[in-house]
Amino acid sequence: MRNESRSALGIHKLSLASLLFLLLLPASLLAEPLTLKHAVELALQHANGAAIAAADQQNAAANTRELRSSYLPQLTTGAALGWSHGFPLSLAGSAPSIFNINAQSALFHPELRAFIRAAQSETSAAGFRSKDERNQIIQDAVLSYAELEKWEQRLDRLHEIYPDVQKMEAAVADRVKEGIDSELDGTRARLSEARLRLRIAEAQGSADVLREHLSKLTGVPADRIQTEGDALPAFPASSDDDAPNKAAQASPSVKSAIEHARAQYLRSEGEHRSLWPTVDFGAQYALFSTFNNYQNYYIPENICTVSAVTVLCPASGFQKNNATIGANLRIPLFNATQRARAAAADADALKAKKQADAARDRVSEETLRLQRAVTQMQAAHDVAEIEYEIAQKNVEAVETRMKSSTANLHDLDNARTQSSEKLIALQDVIFELNRNQVALLRATGDLEAWALGKK
Repeated sequence: MRNESRSALGIHKLSLASLLFLLLLPASLLAEPLTLKHAVELALQHANGAAIAAADQQNAAANTRELRSSYLPQLTTGAALGWSHGFPLSLAGSAPSIFNINAQSALFHPELRAFIRAAQSETSAAGFRSKDERNQIIQDAVLSYAELEKWEQRLDRLHEIYPDVQKMEAAVADRVKEGIDSELDGTRARLSEARLRLRIAEAQGSADVLREHLSKLTGVPADRIQTEGDALPAFPASSDDDAPNKAAQASPSVKSAIEHARAQYLRSEGEHRSLWPTVDFGAQYALFSTFNNYQNYYIPENICTVSAVTVLCPASGFQKNNATIGANLRIPLFNATQRARAAAADADALKAKKQADAARDRVSEETLRLQRAVTQMQAAHDVAEIEYEIAQKNVEAVETRMKSSTANLHDLDNARTQSSEKLIALQDVIFELNRNQVALLRATGDLEAWALGKK
C-alpha cells in the first residue's frame, strides 16, 4: 500500500514537472511556423502603408463627390431679425426677415466639368498608387520572411558546429601545454572560436530585428514568428524579351503617373474655361415683419386713373411672404489673375506629362536590369553551390587523412572553416537571387499571384 502511494506521488510530481517545463519553454518553441502565404495576408491587413493608401483613395473620391455636388442645390435657412429706424436696410446682405430659405446651385459652368473629370482621374491615380503600395507590402513581407529564414538556417548550422569548434580549441590548448603546438596555433584556435561567436551574434541580432519588423508588419508577436524551411514558392521563368515593355504598360506606378498627368491637363483646361460665361440657379423665400417699417415705405396704391376714368386697381406694396427664383449670368470681361493661373496650370500639365514619360522609361530600364541580374545571380548560385560541395568533400578528405595520420587538427580546422564560409556565401547568393526574382515579379505584375498562390 505504501509503495502504491509512493508511485502515485511520483507520477504526480512528474506531471507537475512536465507542466512547469512546458510553461517555461520559450514561446517561439511552442509556436507553429508562420507560412509565407499567411504572413503576406496578415501584412496586407495590418500594414500601415495599406491604410494610408486607402485613405488617400477615399480622399480623392470625396473630392470628386464635392465637385459633382455643385450641381445640387445648397439649401440654407435662418433669420435676419433686427430693429429698423427709417428705411429698412439689409443685414449681412439680406433683408431683415423673421424666416428665410435660400437655394443655390450651378447650372452652366464649363470649368466645373473639366475639374470633375480631373478629380476622377486623380481618383484613378490614387487607386493605382494603392495597388502599387499593396505590391510594396507584399515585396517587403516576402523578402523579410526569406531573409529571416536565411538567418534561422545559418543559426542552426552555427549552433551545430559550435561544440566541435570548442572541442578543437580545447584540444589545441592541450597540445600547446604539451609542447606539440606553438602559442600561435593556440591563438589561431581561439580566433576561430571568437569568429564563430561573432557569426552567431550577427545572425541572432539580424533574426531578432527581422522578427520585430515582421511583427509590426503582420501584427503577430515577434516571439511567435517562426519560418518554414524553404518556404518560397518556385519562381517562374524570366526569359521574356518583351518583359520591359510589358512591365512599363502594366506597372501601377506608371499608370498612376499617366492618370495624374491627365488630371493636370484637365485642370489646366478648367482654368482656361474659368474665363467663359457661367450661369447659376438661385431661389429665396423670406417672411418679413411689420416692425422693420416696410409698410411705411412700400405703400399700396389702390386707386388708378385711366383715360380720365377712375378705376379700382389691385393692391400692391408691402407683403409678408416674399419669394424669388431665377438664374444669375456672369460674363467675365477682364481677369489677369485667372489668365496667370491658367498659364501656371499649363506648366504643371507639361511637367506631369514628362514625369509620366520618365516613370515609364525608369520601369522599363529597371525591369531589364532585373532580368540581367537574375541571370547573373543564377550563374553565381551555381558557382557558390559547387564551391560549397568542394569544401564539404575537402572536409571529408581531411577527416579520412587524419585516420591515417597524414593530417592534423589544424588541417581539419581550416577545412571546416572554409566549408562554413562557403555555406554562408551560398546562403547570401541564394537570398540575393530571391531578392532580384521577387523584384522582377513585382515589375511584371505577377508578384501577388505568386505570393498568394493565385492562378
